[in-house]
Amino acid sequence: MSIRVTRAGLLTTVQDLGRHARAFGVVRGGAMDRRAARVANLLVGNAAGDALLEATLTGPTLTFTEEAIVAITGAEPDAQLDGVRVAAWRPFIARPGSVLELGGTRRGCRACIAVGGGIDVPVVLGSRGTDLIARMGGLEGRALAAGDELRVRPAGEATRRRMRGLRDAPPVRWGAGRSLRDYVADAAMVRVIDGPEYDAFTASSHQAFGAAPFAVTAQSNRMGYRLSGALLELKAPLEMISSPVAVGTVQVPPTGQPIVLMADAQTVGGYPRIANVITADLPALAQLAPGGIVRFRRIDLEDAQRIQAAAERDLALFSVALTLQ
Repeated sequence: MSIRVTRAGLLTTVQDLGRHARAFGVVRGGAMDRRAARVANLLVGNAAGDALLEATLTGPTLTFTEEAIVAITGAEPDAQLDGVRVAAWRPFIARPGSVLELGGTRRGCRACIAVGGGIDVPVVLGSRGTDLIARMGGLEGRALAAGDELRVRPAGEATRRRMRGLRDAPPVRWGAGRSLRDYVADAAMVRVIDGPEYDAFTASSHQAFGAAPFAVTAQSNRMGYRLSGALLELKAPLEMISSPVAVGTVQVPPTGQPIVLMADAQTVGGYPRIANVITADLPALAQLAPGGIVRFRRIDLEDAQRIQAAAERDLALFSVALTLQ
């Protein structure tokens, strides 16, 4: 089976859950909103890490050559299948020749579009995801363009069973519950743990970092979010050698305006690290478009681990519940 791309949208790429080769200087990459990607795949009967499409702000127009089960999660675009609106966070059936049109997002920034079987592109360093900087993975290491054709892998038993349940049925009323999707918004409160250089910043900077709003600027991308807000200042000049950074690291360059590293973050950096966004809150951050507002709240490592365990438990319960559909 294949999918033809009639319109590519603003930035649509093939993604999965990324690579595990940062020790070798390779970025993690993968879906910016990993929660949305996992839920989308589970809804169509895929493994959580199968390849799907990630669309930014404005989605693509896709034509299906064969029957397929599809789910859209994350940002909620104006989506229509053959002219009929389809809801996000629920699976639906696309017939042979069906056209799926994704317009602009009504809420959030990035939509995940999963198709039963998963997008079939070569595995590069353990991932099918697109690395736009290194130009590898995905479809020729680039964003999709009009005229592209994407192959879809054969559907597994879980997908075929899900399709049998949906075929010739009215639109489904079940899908991902509110607890799995209520993080998508135009503003976010994200929790952080202290970074290695937290104590190098002034008391007034500590106060501002934990209280003041920061706006996502237009200079933000998959590598990092440049924020605009209160100035964060060091107690004294600090000369640093390049040190490890991670997805979620909050760096502060000499401008005093923080940068939050995102999915395509480099592996080392030379700016002071005031904090690190906890894993469980990265999806909410990934859904902020330019102009979106983020506030930070400090917590300790034990709380971060507890919150992440609860998030994983919710996904596990959702996966089990889907076996009943």
